Amino acid sequence: MNKLSTVAVVGRPDVGKSRLFNRLTKKRISIVHDQPGVTRDVISADVGDLYTLLDTGGMGLAPGDTSEQIVKAVDRQVLFAIEMADLIVFVLDGIDGINALDLKVAEALREAGKPVIAVINKVDNDNQDLPWEDVYKMGLEDPIIISAEHGIGEGHLREVIEEKLKKLVGDKKPIKEEGSGEKRLKISFIGRPNVGKSSLSNRLLKSDRMIVSDVPGTTRESIELDFTYRSKKGEDWFFRLADTAGIKKRTKIGSSVEYFSQVRSLGAIHRADVVYLVIDAVDGVGQQDKMIAGEAVKENKPLVLVVNKWDLSSAAFKKSDLPQYDSEHKFQNAFAEAVNGQLFFSKGSPVVFVSAKTGFSIDKMLRTARKMDAKMDTMFPTAKLNSVLNALYERRRAPRIDGKRFRMFYAVHTGNRPFRIKLFCNREGKLQDSYMRYLKSGLSEAFDIEGCPTVFDLVGKERRYT
Repeated sequence: MNKLSTVAVVGRPDVGKSRLFNRLTKKRISIVHDQPGVTRDVISADVGDLYTLLDTGGMGLAPGDTSEQIVKAVDRQVLFAIEMADLIVFVLDGIDGINALDLKVAEALREAGKPVIAVINKVDNDNQDLPWEDVYKMGLEDPIIISAEHGIGEGHLREVIEEKLKKLVGDKKPIKEEGSGEKRLKISFIGRPNVGKSSLSNRLLKSDRMIVSDVPGTTRESIELDFTYRSKKGEDWFFRLADTAGIKKRTKIGSSVEYFSQVRSLGAIHRADVVYLVIDAVDGVGQQDKMIAGEAVKENKPLVLVVNKWDLSSAAFKKSDLPQYDSEHKFQNAFAEAVNGQLFFSKGSPVVFVSAKTGFSIDKMLRTARKMDAKMDTMFPTAKLNSVLNALYERRRAPRIDGKRFRMFYAVHTGNRPFRIKLFCNREGKLQDSYMRYLKSGLSEAFDIEGCPTVFDLVGKERRYT
């Protein structure tokens, strides 16, 4: 069977599409919630080596509950998924029956001319009255009866999907994807809502694959997609992109949907090789940006600070009278210094100024991630490592705590991604966070690994008791 076959799960809101998607992929990827309209973007995952499954937003969200702009964007994404799919799984509700929205979806499927498998979901017992006649009136074949929540009918549905795909693709051999043998660098955009993460994703993918809106909080899922970027020098760079929902302060998470969306975003950070923190060039760095940067630092990920919407700041600079900056380049340097000053705990992270709208410095942004990833393979010779740490210690001694001063005896480089340094010392508890940051900053400068995470594994002397 051709691995590149695509199956899309479609239907109106709240019929159980995401639960069925999770059931078929055997992964908890899509957020499942009783609230209609939770899924907005198209989510994809491979089902074994058989086909790619797409989960879509519900067509026909009620504008009263959701921004009309987002409603239209969701509908466009569903039509996009239908267009690219080889086979459609049309999900209907076995409890509420067929309504006008189902007819709207059926009409879109008829216009697309794609083969359809009708599925009646939420059927947990044999006594339910099912809308057989309404299904046939829509021109659909015998529906498959399932309960995505309890797994009823799952095996039969899998068989029907595979049989349909075999008829569609025959013995066609899988098409080898460009760069499929290359390692893909996993990158993730993080940031507070409405800083342009999805716009940057769209710029990279050269499509409206992600929903972009001026309404904060549009993206709720973390979406991962492969893409190949042709650099200005004609090189092919291979990436896997994770676009995430905006991360909010815990006190501002207003529902369980937002909570699980937050969990997905933090998971995207964990899986990434390099993380982009997207900052609004107009608003600058705020408390929320610091909190989000802290999540990447806690996960020990290389961090690139991406200042988006630079086209707006650049235009404002040209109109303003700032005698202390006689060029935009100097203004950028001052801005970068201010950003690094605000995010002092990630000191040394490269700052890249970009514009998702115009494409300004997108090449530089991706090149920076590649450089950061390459640096993560750096090895620290033991002699040089100890020489650097001793010089740092002599330059600035650790402060005394309870009359005792932290002292280092010996250091060994034990691992990468993140860099791990086993540090033999007198007392682990005497190393203050500020002094640890000083040592890490010095190491970063000496070994040219700015922005890359380093972890000290402290080994103190045994205490002797008499």
